[in-house]
Amino acid sequence: MQESVEDIEIQLLLEALYQRYHYDFRRYARASIKRRLRQAREQMGFATLTELQNGLLHDPSMLPRLLDYLTIQVSEMFRDPSYYRAIRETVIPHLRTYPSLKVWIAGCSTGEELYSFVILFREEGLEQRTLFYATDINSAALSAAERGVYPLDRIKTFTTNHRKSGGKSSLSDYYTADYGSAVFDKTLRNRVVFSDHSLVTDAVFAEMHLVSCRNVLIYFDREFQDQAVGLFRDSLARNGFLGLGSKESLHFSKHAAAFTPLVREEKIYQRREP
Repeated sequence: MQESVEDIEIQLLLEALYQRYHYDFRRYARASIKRRLRQAREQMGFATLTELQNGLLHDPSMLPRLLDYLTIQVSEMFRDPSYYRAIRETVIPHLRTYPSLKVWIAGCSTGEELYSFVILFREEGLEQRTLFYATDINSAALSAAERGVYPLDRIKTFTTNHRKSGGKSSLSDYYTADYGSAVFDKTLRNRVVFSDHSLVTDAVFAEMHLVSCRNVLIYFDREFQDQAVGLFRDSLARNGFLGLGSKESLHFSKHAAAFTPLVREEKIYQRREP
């Protein structure tokens, strides 16, 4: 079937983005990319995607704004509380047996998932023996994660989620309210390394005991999903743990045999012995 002009423009724009700035969205789920590029084109004031591509190639200052459209920045603290409860009740007992731990929050966005894990590990007495790696391809999102400041009207949802996750303290212990914002305690970042990292183009950078990558793989095509899962497999220590999003699964991955479902309904897996 002949490709439409828009499909060709998308292919050329994504190739230009990769060649010029080394951000690879070429194998992301096409329907999602098409929707987000249309929105970017309209709101950035271009008549066509070709014009958007031309502007991007000649004006690097456009890149951060375009990345905001291409990367998903929607999250909550303790989103899907049953996932965190399963981590607390099923994974934490295993992690207690290690003298030191490394946890990777892959695709950390603006930091809600990261702070959820740091708070959970603090409540379980594991924070001081854990190094957390928070990575994303969007530098603006990483900066927001490092600030740890969220609109105060989101805190009610965060608090409810925390309680349902089995929280052992009050979420208010970890932030102060300031002019309509909740500012999370800077000590929550004492054991965190923030870094730019692409699941598509970058390699393993440390041996992890737990990798949590939630609601990221659903935006990749099958080849990129397999590539990312292979990266997680290679990053995990023996018997390490992998957590995915509620709509994600290893069921169709070519790397599925490398993992055992630990809490199947929460998409938590354990790496098998080689």
